[in-house]
Amino acid sequence: MGGFKPNANGFESLLVGYYEGRKLLFASKVRAGLTPHIRAELFPVLKSLAQPKCPFANLPSSKTGHWGEGISTEDMTALRWVKPKIVVEVSFVEWTRDGLLRHPEFVGVRDDKSPGEIRREP
Repeated sequence: MGGFKPNANGFESLLVGYYEGRKLLFASKVRAGLTPHIRAELFPVLKSLAQPKCPFANLPSSKTGHWGEGISTEDMTALRWVKPKIVVEVSFVEWTRDGLLRHPEFVGVRDDKSPGEIRREP
């Protein structure tokens, strides 16, 4: 995880990705599955990992696909970035042709994996 979209109560969605070599690549915004309890637990951790620079190598993106738009330069100003130290598990339907997750849903935090281990599964 490399960032989040803030809202009045903490955060609206998480920004997740995977490593390709040493580059962290953006895969999706994740909102589904984030209960109020999980948001309350994660938000202090996210704030403690805050950093000013976007950790994703492929953002901003102007790609526009059938399922939505990429994260534009304007969107980037509203997002908050974190050091990619937390690993989360996300379920999803499939990878889109643009390399993003379709219908992602938060499953849980993975303490058994380090961020550098996270790769896109074929």
